[in-house]
Amino acid sequence: MNQRRIGKLLCCVLLTTAIAFTGVISAAGQSTSEKERNATSVAAFSMITNTAPPLRLQPSRTSTPLPALSPEQLQGLLLYPGGMPFGVKFYTEGVTVVGFCDVETANGKVNPAAEAGLKPKDRILSVNGQPLTGAAQLTEWIENSNGACLTLLCRRGDAELEIRLTPAYCPAESRYKTGIWVRDSGAGIGTVTFILPESGAFAGLGHGICDGDTRELVPMKRGTVADVTISSVVKGAPGAPGELKGYFNAGKVGTLLGNSACGVWGLFTEVPECTSEPLPVGLRAEVTEGEATILCTLDSNKVGSYEVRLSNINRDAEGSKCFTVTVTDPDLLAISGGIVQGMSGSPIIQDGKIVGAVTHVLINDPTTGYGIFLENMLNQMGDLAS
Repeated sequence: MNQRRIGKLLCCVLLTTAIAFTGVISAAGQSTSEKERNATSVAAFSMITNTAPPLRLQPSRTSTPLPALSPEQLQGLLLYPGGMPFGVKFYTEGVTVVGFCDVETANGKVNPAAEAGLKPKDRILSVNGQPLTGAAQLTEWIENSNGACLTLLCRRGDAELEIRLTPAYCPAESRYKTGIWVRDSGAGIGTVTFILPESGAFAGLGHGICDGDTRELVPMKRGTVADVTISSVVKGAPGAPGELKGYFNAGKVGTLLGNSACGVWGLFTEVPECTSEPLPVGLRAEVTEGEATILCTLDSNKVGSYEVRLSNINRDAEGSKCFTVTVTDPDLLAISGGIVQGMSGSPIIQDGKIVGAVTHVLINDPTTGYGIFLENMLNQMGDLAS
């Protein structure tokens, strides 16, 4: 694609309205003045010392893929196309260190966590040999420590290490603190790409949920899926990407099982009402430049079909940017201006087959974005898709 048209990228996952923030990272292959941005699911956070910084989740750059399905397995699949929004609430394994804040003591400012050797991206798994269930439990242990040393089992990259941390007393707040910000949970909204008819297994987003501070896949321990109502559409414009606004409905409708570089997947308790009969899988070799359609839900809260054009197909791509998607449908352009935040995962249909999903939008040109091959999403699901 022409360098000038690449501009900037924004992942199209709808933000929860309570704490909506956008992450920024450098885009590979572009000049330093050009950035790849994305706004994905927004996580709730807990803080140990002070008001926590905003959470920014970004698409994954790396993951460990599961064994790929054979072409025969893929060609034999029939999938319900999605297009409906879904909500995700999840908890991580342990808590992740995302920042530091000094503690005001009687002898001045100190930072016990930094002094003990904790670093951003460290994941705290246990305290004094007890598994850590979340940020609230960590806060409780710190405040009840009476200043005694705590032994933390942490994961840093692929290694585990023990760190001895002694909380400091803050007279102004009458409690012990350690000077770290941590995060243990998240929530956000995306679009379902497909559903397996028999099992209710599904996949969505088309890119992974990553923490914008660590830029790594969020290590999900458990997650639930909820229905979502879209309340309004903010129209996109050059330099000002639009978004779908919505809210979670009460209750649980499924379970989130995985988070990968090519999307999230899980199981619905009951197969949602779908707008069409199951469709076959379109392999990467079958994707052609030219007309296609995407399915997505706007503020009518009904799945609609809209015309797009596919181009710049990279058949060797293994990640979430495999080809270019340009919106040509006049109705979608009039309502949203093209691709907006919240459309990540919108299935792409070509020649009667599901061939992929929308994943990104160009900030400087909201009519255009990227798509992922459906094969890439299915291969991350492993046995669940076979």
